[in-house]
Amino acid sequence: MGYIRAEEILPIEVIELIQQYVDGENIYIPRKPSNRQAWGAGTQIKQELLRRDQQIYKDYLAGHKASELACKYYLSEKSIQRILRKMSE
Repeated sequence: MGYIRAEEILPIEVIELIQQYVDGENIYIPRKPSNRQAWGAGTQIKQELLRRDQQIYKDYLAGHKASELACKYYLSEKSIQRILRKMSE
């Protein structure tokens, strides 16, 4: 996440008001609830993880053990078990 200099977008009166509470510090201003996006909405990560999970399930059905899959996909065995449980539903 990048940042924008306050003086580039805010009126000096607003900056001075904020400085009464926080002077020279970085602050996070959250989005309005109406502008919030679901996790992964701005990227393809959900689709990538779904494809990965489908491949893990396919490998499992082909006879690979959870411990082997954990090493192959750099995940814990617990995570592999969770994925297998989810994909078998």
